[in-house]
Amino acid sequence: MQAQRLGRDKLGAAQQWLLESVLGIEEAGDGERPVRRTQDDKWVLNLAAARRFHAREGHLNVPRKHTELVPVEEAGRGARNTALEGDSVPVALGMFLASTRRRADKPTPRRRTDLDAHGMRW
Repeated sequence: MQAQRLGRDKLGAAQQWLLESVLGIEEAGDGERPVRRTQDDKWVLNLAAARRFHAREGHLNVPRKHTELVPVEEAGRGARNTALEGDSVPVALGMFLASTRRRADKPTPRRRTDLDAHGMRW
């Protein structure tokens, strides 16, 4: 139902009429629309998860299926929409690190330095 509310402007006039009059579904307000995160926003979130894991465990040898919970305050812009119960954001840290290792030549020198500071194993 949320997809219909968010994508109502992409529907035809007849479909919009059906949603509103038959199903009672109104268009979503501006405050309900999710904030789109940039690649930099996602990097900040993943790096915050890596910092939390490293601070707790002392290394970045993260299992591939590990999910780290990052408090919303540390998560950066746009993460509030993905928060669990308003207090933390789940981050697939294991997948992020595995993908980053696989594409080791792609990150910028600054991003490599950020991960190296936490003991990243390339």
